[in-house]
Amino acid sequence: MLVCSVGEVLWDVFSDKERFGGAALNFCAHLQRLGNRATLLSAVGKDERGQMALDRMRSLGLSTDGVQEVEGLPTGIATISTGLDGEPTFVIPRPAAFDAISVDAATLARITAEGVDWLYFGTLLQTKPEIERLTTGLAQQFHPARRFYDMNLRTGQWNLPLVQRLSSLASVVKLNEGEARTLFSLTTNKPKEFSLEEFCSLWASTYHIDVICVTLGPAGCMIYDSGAIYRVAGYEVTVRDTVGSGDAFAAAFLHGYHRGWPIRQTAHFANALGALVASRAGATPDWSLAEVLAMTGLATLGGSE
Repeated sequence: MLVCSVGEVLWDVFSDKERFGGAALNFCAHLQRLGNRATLLSAVGKDERGQMALDRMRSLGLSTDGVQEVEGLPTGIATISTGLDGEPTFVIPRPAAFDAISVDAATLARITAEGVDWLYFGTLLQTKPEIERLTTGLAQQFHPARRFYDMNLRTGQWNLPLVQRLSSLASVVKLNEGEARTLFSLTTNKPKEFSLEEFCSLWASTYHIDVICVTLGPAGCMIYDSGAIYRVAGYEVTVRDTVGSGDAFAAAFLHGYHRGWPIRQTAHFANALGALVASRAGATPDWSLAEVLAMTGLATLGGSE
């Protein structure tokens, strides 16, 4: 499976240290560790953080061919703090180098020739109209490749019309329960009690989405698949930090879904990898497939390309 990802490369700035990250980068790193190929389209500044980012990508086994070095803009950062509920909050200064993504004809031709199976994107970069146009153009260029939209709604870095447009572009959407509640309240005409099942049904039918994945933290996830609802329990771990765990979930879910695994098995696999990453420091810690399988209790996972 080849996935082309449009998104951010940045440094997560904690109170005591900086760690390499960015949702798109994390997703690609986990996806590639699962044996897939990931091409990341992004940009870094011509600064120390930018050079460190490129070096770190290479150490993770990721190609830097689609990552530009741009003048005049700093490599992106996200200042992270953790609330009493353990959930991280992000402050992301803009503009940053990742806001200057562009793709030249030669790079586009090379990626297209390789045969893209999926286009992955989030919301953060799409707030720039030029990047939203780029992403829409890539969806057309890569047809019949399917599209995976991982919302990751950051405070002050999204708006409802944009999320609606991106949803209409997607084959699979991933979001968390809090994001689902927010979208439900913004799009329901009269006061109604929140229902996750109703939200997924309405959102899928309105925007012609095949699958919606809703992460539920320690409780696991809920998957809406063409009208069917699956609730799959999570795995108990001692949490180090949750940054990157949702990106690991997304990579693992897409890995199984593309191969035609049963939805419940795919969700268990995604929950396990998300929990494993949350139990370790950093968004792209070391882990092995054997560890993920041990957590699920399965000897092997079925399905084929």
